Amino acid sequence: QIELTESGGGSGQTGGTLRLSCANNGYFPRSCMAWFRQAPGKEREGVALIYTGAGNTLYADSVEGRFTISQDKATDTLHLQMNSLIPEDTATYYCAAEARIRECNTVARTLGTTGTPVDLRYWGQGTQVTVSS
Repeated sequence: QIELTESGGGSGQTGGTLRLSCANNGYFPRSCMAWFRQAPGKEREGVALIYTGAGNTLYADSVEGRFTISQDKATDTLHLQMNSLIPEDTATYYCAAEARIRECNTVARTLGTTGTPVDLRYWGQGTQVTVSS
């Protein structure tokens, strides 16, 4: 059974940086991987996606220019570099993966929004990020 495990969360200050990682315990086919976040009392939203074949990346407007999603193919690890942190980035962050391109495209066009159901096959358990002002 494939498991995704996030790490790297913690506390940061406004203007600071954090780097999240998402490891898996075995090979599985995928067309995309993504980072989502859910703040207390809010719905989950996608913040960044990478198409794993071509390496194309997309971001929610709220993190564009501050966050970078990347994949380390040597270690099969997904990363999210978070710069210029703001308190609004406080949330639990989840990584996810999917093989079906249609579902990947749904995530891609709904980044930064809520309310659209997404059906991704693999999810991590989440890692908490807290940004203080």
